[in-house]
Amino acid sequence: MTANYHSHTTRCHHASGTQREFVEKAIEAGFKKFGFSDHTPYPYNNGYVSSIRMLPEELEGYVKETLDLKQEYKDDIDIKLGLEVEYYPKHFEDLMKLCEQYPIEYFLLAQHHTDNEYDGTYVGFETDDEEVLKKYCAQINEALDTGRFLYLAHPDLVNFVGDKTVYERYMRQLCKDVKAHNIPIEINFLGIWDHRNYPKRDFWRIAGEEKMDTVLGIDAHRVDKIWLPDCEEYAMKIVRENDLNLITEIL
Repeated sequence: MTANYHSHTTRCHHASGTQREFVEKAIEAGFKKFGFSDHTPYPYNNGYVSSIRMLPEELEGYVKETLDLKQEYKDDIDIKLGLEVEYYPKHFEDLMKLCEQYPIEYFLLAQHHTDNEYDGTYVGFETDDEEVLKKYCAQINEALDTGRFLYLAHPDLVNFVGDKTVYERYMRQLCKDVKAHNIPIEINFLGIWDHRNYPKRDFWRIAGEEKMDTVLGIDAHRVDKIWLPDCEEYAMKIVRENDLNLITEIL
């Protein structure tokens, strides 16, 4: 693994370690490219304040620190400036206007909630409600139609525990929709080491059958989780078993 585009900072309120420590650990681990993609701020216009992302006024500092490190370590590693974005239809265009002020290099699509976070459902909770699965997939497809995203992170985060034939139908269509937009999907290391409901075996079987392009993403929230050879081995087993098309560098 020579490139990672999925990493966070303390601004999201659930990560630890300085950005400099992340960069130095990435260099030690042999990465040639390392992207910061902290949880995007959202300019909510209804007074809602999220506890899992930076505030809009923190974006400037995030950009400046990342660009300063990019320049400082330019001879050692190629640092990329990105954001992990959820598609919230009521506020997405306002977010894009905010981001246009800065030299953001890429957006990762990572849908954790349906609707707009404050009025939706967290999809990582177990559910047998087909409507949650349906809305999750529809919202991702709507996001893809914007053409803004580099890849889809942890597509299998949605924790549907209902009828397996229902899950297969929606996930197969999701894979087809992503493929039609010509972007990869991510095998997520945080899900591996933290023993979450993803990576999900059934999803990656479907992804293999649909011949999906795939990337590996560390989803680093801690310095000690940047170099994870056991997780890489586990992810590569998923790639091999399902004959996935692995893309090692995108930017």
